[in-house]
Amino acid sequence: MADLSFQTAVSLIYPPRCLGCGGKVESDFGLCGPCWGETLFIGGAICDCCGTPLPGQDQGDVLSCDDCMRTPRPWTKGRSALIYKDNARRLVLALKHGDRQEIAKPAAKWMAQAMKDLPRENMLVAPVPLHWTRMVKRRYNQSALLAQALAREFSLPVCPDLLQRQRRTPSMEGMTKEVRFSSVKGAISVHPRRRHRLVARPVLLVDDVLTSGATLAAAADACLAAGSGPIYVVTLARVARDA
Repeated sequence: MADLSFQTAVSLIYPPRCLGCGGKVESDFGLCGPCWGETLFIGGAICDCCGTPLPGQDQGDVLSCDDCMRTPRPWTKGRSALIYKDNARRLVLALKHGDRQEIAKPAAKWMAQAMKDLPRENMLVAPVPLHWTRMVKRRYNQSALLAQALAREFSLPVCPDLLQRQRRTPSMEGMTKEVRFSSVKGAISVHPRRRHRLVARPVLLVDDVLTSGATLAAAADACLAAGSGPIYVVTLARVARDA
């Protein structure tokens, strides 16, 4: 009873705020009506490999987008929770550059919903790594925050340093698909002291945004080369061609 009274008092002093605009909401880590309306959740028919939305309704068929048919992915299945646009874009940037680490917890719940159909037996969760110079500047890896929160959702083991960046790669904003893939080729490897954790087991790679898939492909290639089982990927958001 005392705990409930304390929580009530705290909520009166610090009422729950919308993750997007800061307005009052009914519960912690929620979105107000306008921000919810500007947050594009992925649903309906999707590409089974990269998670991009496709025309039509979800009828249980295994579908592939043009990009995945033209450029086969090294991972088995991929999912994303949001379209990288409007409020979703603002949330990703706030988590990534604005020190809004509290966004990771609700974001992981959205990601868990998006990947609920993926197999998870014996799965190891790992984030896409940052180069150490970026880690020093940013102080945290937003993908690692998402990976840890997502692992808790499914009670899965997580290895935050399974992968490492061998070299710093340039920002890929504005780059063509070809340049994106060439710039990250060979830039990611499995930490030699963590390799034993992934041998012959499925790995779930976690990142904040999927654009071309170049970084996730480099990470997946590194896991497969080290002897992992099938690779699955999930991101908080993804860029959609028609977005």
